[in-house]
Amino acid sequence: MLAGAGRRPLLDGSREQPVLFAPDGVPVSRGEFLARVRALAAALPQATHVINLCERRDAFIIGLCAAASRGQVTLLPPSRAEDVVAEVQSRHPGSYRIGDAAANGSVDVHVDPASPGIAGDDPLIDPQSVFVIGFTSGSTGAPMAYPKTFAGFRISTAQNVAALDGLLDHDEQFSVVATVPPQHMYGMELSVLLPLVGPAAVHAGRPFFPQDIAAALAQVPAPRLLVTTPLHLRALVESGVELPELKVIVTATAPLPQELALAAETRYGCEVREMFGSTETCVIARRRTAHESDWTLLPGVELQPQAEGTLVLRESLPQPVLLADLVELDGRRFALRGRSADLLEIAGKRASLADLTRRLQQVPGVRDGVMAQAAADAQGVRRLIAIVVAENSVGDEDMLAVLRRSSDPVFLPRRIVRVDALPRNETGKLPRAEIDAIIERDARARSSR
Repeated sequence: MLAGAGRRPLLDGSREQPVLFAPDGVPVSRGEFLARVRALAAALPQATHVINLCERRDAFIIGLCAAASRGQVTLLPPSRAEDVVAEVQSRHPGSYRIGDAAANGSVDVHVDPASPGIAGDDPLIDPQSVFVIGFTSGSTGAPMAYPKTFAGFRISTAQNVAALDGLLDHDEQFSVVATVPPQHMYGMELSVLLPLVGPAAVHAGRPFFPQDIAAALAQVPAPRLLVTTPLHLRALVESGVELPELKVIVTATAPLPQELALAAETRYGCEVREMFGSTETCVIARRRTAHESDWTLLPGVELQPQAEGTLVLRESLPQPVLLADLVELDGRRFALRGRSADLLEIAGKRASLADLTRRLQQVPGVRDGVMAQAAADAQGVRRLIAIVVAENSVGDEDMLAVLRRSSDPVFLPRRIVRVDALPRNETGKLPRAEIDAIIERDARARSSR
C-alpha cells in the first residue's frame, strides 16, 4: 500500500533550485517552473485525459504537470504517428491533445514553454490517483496500457537514484541531456521524473545527431548525465565528435553490446550504466555493462522466476507483474536467459532469438539486423529469417559462413532479407508488426518471380 493521501504540492525543494534548462542553457528555477505550470493549467479545458505530444522536453513537463494539477491523466501513446494517437484517443472519449510548435499532427492546446507564469498557490496533485497511462511499444505484440501514480513514480525514482549511487557529491545535482522522447517510459523516468523529484535538472531539447548532443551537453553545467539508447550511443562513438566532460551515460531500451559499452567508457572517460526495465515495471535493475554481464536489482525490487517468465514485485506496483523474461537468479543479481516467446526449440536443441540477433549483428559488414520467424507454413514450420542492413561487399554466403562458426546449423537463417534500414522507433525498438510486414513483402516478392 502506498503511503499518503489527499492533494499535495507538486514539487519539493528550494524554489531557487533549477529544474529545467532552456534550449540556450539558461536555467529555469522551480519557482518559475511552477508559475508557468499555473498559467498553462488555467488555460486547459475540462477533461479527464490528455495526450501530450510536445517535442520539447520543457514543454512536455510543463504540460504534464499542468494537466495533473487539473486532475487530468496524461496518455502516452507508444508512437506519435497519427493513426496510433487517434487509436489511443478513441479509447478515451473526451480526451484532447496538447503540443508545442514542433509537435506532429493537430493539437487542441498549444504549449509555449517560455510563456510568462502567473503568481498563486502551489499546484496540488493527488499522488494516489493515476498520473499517466503508459503503453507498451508493441515490439512483442499489441500495445497494452499501464496506469502509473505519482506516488509510485516517487518510489521508483528514489530507486533509480540509488542505481546512480556514488556519482554525486553532497548537494550536487545532475544536468541531464536526453536523446529519448519523454513520452517513452524510460524517457519519463530518467528525464522527467528525475528532475521533478530527484537531484537533477534537464535540458529542454531532444538532440539526435552527435553534434547536437555535444552542443546540448556544452550548454549545461557539470556533473552531466547523458540519457540515451544503444542505437544513439553507437552513432555517437563512431562519429568521433568530442563531448564535454561526462559523469555518467545511462542507456536502455535495447541490449547494449559489451564492446560498445567499453568503447564509450574509454572514449568519454565515464561510466556507462545500463538499465533494465519495462513500461509495466519501470526500471528494476542496472549493470555496468563494460565490466559485467549480470544485473543487480534496485533496492526494494524482488523477482520470482516462473515457468513462463519472471514475476516482479515492488512497492510502486499495485500488484506483481509477470514479465516474459526468463532469469537465473542469484541473490540480488540475475542473468537474463531470453524471453518465453523468444525461445526456439528445433531438432531437440534450444536457442533464443535475442542471442541469434546478437550474433547476427556481430557479423563484419552488418550494420544492423534482426533474426525473426516467419508465419507457419503448410507443415506448421516457422522458418528463421535474417533481416539485415549490410554493406554491399558482404554477400549472403559471407554472413552464413560467419554465423556457422557461432551457431548450430539448425539455427541458421533460411532466408536473408536485405533492407536499407530497419523500422526502429524513436527508442530503437522494432515493433513486431513492422517486422512481420517486411517478411510478408519479401514472401510476396519471391512468389511472384
